[in-house]
Amino acid sequence: MGDIKATLRALLPKLEQNRFDEHLKASLEHYRKARKGLDELATEEHGRKPIHPQYVARVLDELAAKDAIFSCDVGTPTIWAARYLTMNGSRRLLGSFNHGSMANALPQAIGAQVSHPGRQVVSLSGDGGLGMLLGDLLSLRQLQLPIKLIVFNNSALAFVELEMKAAGILEFGTDLHNPNLAKLAEAAGLLGLRAETPDQVRPMIKQALEHDGPALVEAVVSRQELSMPPTITLEQMKGFSLFTIKAVLSGRGDEIVDLAKINLFR
Repeated sequence: MGDIKATLRALLPKLEQNRFDEHLKASLEHYRKARKGLDELATEEHGRKPIHPQYVARVLDELAAKDAIFSCDVGTPTIWAARYLTMNGSRRLLGSFNHGSMANALPQAIGAQVSHPGRQVVSLSGDGGLGMLLGDLLSLRQLQLPIKLIVFNNSALAFVELEMKAAGILEFGTDLHNPNLAKLAEAAGLLGLRAETPDQVRPMIKQALEHDGPALVEAVVSRQELSMPPTITLEQMKGFSLFTIKAVLSGRGDEIVDLAKINLFR
C-alpha cells in the first residue's frame, strides 16, 4: 500500500515503453476509411429537399465555438452528434447515453447554460424530443438563456422507425404532425429560423449562433435517412428484408423507392 502519487513516480522509471504500434496503425487506418465514408454522406446537394441531417450536424460543427457545450436527444440526434461534432478537449457533449431518456437535450442545455453562463450552449433536439418538453421554450424566455436549439424535424420518431424496420416490422405510431416549430419558437419569444433547403442551413445556423439570446433553427430533414451501424448483423439484414417485402405487399412500395432515393442515389 502506498500514496498514489509517490507510487506512480517510483513506478514510471521502471516501465519500458511498448513500441509495438501495429494495432494503433490499423485502428487509425480503419478510422480514416470510416471518416471518409461519413463525410461523403454529409453533403449539401443544392436545392434538394429534404435536407440530409448529416449536413446539418457538419455545418454546426464548423460554426460552433471551439469550447461549445452540446447536448443531444436520444435517437438520431445522438448519432449525428457522435459522428460529426469534433471533440477537441475543450468542447463537451451531454446526453442520456446510458438510460436513453427522451427529451433530455433541452433540460441538459438549460443546466449547462446556467452553470456556465460564459459558454456557448447548443442543443441538438429531435422534433419528438422537443415536443415532449415543449414548455421549456418558455423557460428559455423566462430565464433569458442564450441557448441555441438545432431541431431535426423529420415528422417522426425516426430512430424507433429504424428499430422497427430492422426487426421486420412495418412502422406504426411514429408519425408526428408538427406545427411550424420556428414560428412556435417566435411565439414563445425566441428567435425562430427555418431551413427547408440545404443552402439555407449555414446562414440560419450562423444567424442563430450570433444572436444575443435564445434561438431555434428548425431543419426539415429526411425521414428516410438510414443511420447505418458500424456492423450489420444477419438478424438485422433478415429483418430489414422482411420489412421491405411487407411494405411492398401492403401497398407502401413508394416508401421503399423514397428510401432508396435518399440513401443510395446521392
